[in-house]
Amino acid sequence: MTGHEGAKMMMPKILLQGALDMNTVPALFAIGLKHLANENLQVDFSRVESADSAAVGMLLGWVRAAQRGKRELRVTGLPDDLRSLATLYGVADLLPPQSE
Repeated sequence: MTGHEGAKMMMPKILLQGALDMNTVPALFAIGLKHLANENLQVDFSRVESADSAAVGMLLGWVRAAQRGKRELRVTGLPDDLRSLATLYGVADLLPPQSE
């Protein structure tokens, strides 16, 4: 055993908080894209207080970037309003599965 077997690789984590809307999403989207250009990414939404359609677009954009770059995107704590909007728009199946 080399010491690395069975060990999980740590991936960068972004903790989002507050409102995800057209005022906050552009900067957050750019941060996520920067990470996904070079590495896998985990995004924690558990402290998000509200999310509008801009948040759905941001998440779908990160999904596309991860797919293009063959990166892994993990999400946790997706807020109900974001999931509801994704369902309303018919894109819920495109969202990444939630991790523990």
